[in-house]
Amino acid sequence: MTIKYLGSKRLLLPAIAALLDELPRLSTAADLFTGTTRVARLLKRRGLHVHANDTAAYSEVLARATIATDARELDLDDLGQRLAALDALRGEPGWFTATYSCAARYLHPDNGARVDAVRAAIEAGWREEPLRSIALSALLLAADRVDSTTGVQMAYLKRWAPRALQPLRLGLPELLPGRGGSSRLDAAECARRLGPVDLAYIDPPYNQHSYLGNYHVWETLVLGDRPEVYGVARKRIDCRTRKSAWNSVRSIRAAFEELLESVRARYLLVSSSDEGHLDAETLGSLLAAHGEVTAVNVDHPRYVGHRIGIYNPAGEKVGTVGHARNTESLYLVRTTRR
Repeated sequence: MTIKYLGSKRLLLPAIAALLDELPRLSTAADLFTGTTRVARLLKRRGLHVHANDTAAYSEVLARATIATDARELDLDDLGQRLAALDALRGEPGWFTATYSCAARYLHPDNGARVDAVRAAIEAGWREEPLRSIALSALLLAADRVDSTTGVQMAYLKRWAPRALQPLRLGLPELLPGRGGSSRLDAAECARRLGPVDLAYIDPPYNQHSYLGNYHVWETLVLGDRPEVYGVARKRIDCRTRKSAWNSVRSIRAAFEELLESVRARYLLVSSSDEGHLDAETLGSLLAAHGEVTAVNVDHPRYVGHRIGIYNPAGEKVGTVGHARNTESLYLVRTTRR
């Protein structure tokens, strides 16, 4: 299951797996900022009972489908047939098409109309979980494959990207055997409710850029709430009000300290970036107060949108790009709270 995501840990997975190999007797884990569930899926594949948490509705839907659902309990043949029926629906232009294919250029109008039709069918006939979340995940992933963005939903290309001219196609998301859980909570609140786990993975937002703002179309797609929108990108109006302490240089340290006090885990695995609000020295000091710390650095190219270039709100390329690579760090903490 691939998806374009600024916070994706695809390039960190080998380093994460190597660190996990060093840890004995792991059976439970919590991914407290799960995003698109990439790390949570790695943990589940290794046989752990995983709880995936995030404050975004799109993330909760992906987590319900891929982490909280046990694929062994599904009739996959029937599910495949039902998704094929959704995929066969003809487009019916509606609010989504008008907003994100006409007023904005997120999807080509043909695909915007398909989204409208499929979303209405899910609302009418996919009301039970986990089938609802599986269908919404399939639609989200299908839209991502044919969007016309540089990786985030802040502005759209002036000319349709080649992939945007391809037809939207629904497929079965990656469904994994094994039990798990999901929630849409503040990370510290989730940790307090969840109780003790063997491993807690912590990958908070690095800087001032809000994931809600970057991926607001996904939020609207899964909520189906037709919100008031603004700007060239047609952002949800609540992008202005749903603020996070993790996106503020003034409040991120306090938020991190609260989270570390709330988590009960034998091991903490924390990822950070050299582009984040907390520098390595500060973060290392905060973590060292909770146990023995091992750090691993991974250098890699910056996200694809940066490498493509800088675009203004009208989708026109402007300016020049800065540094092309950045360093992400993994901190493994063997905690004193066992």
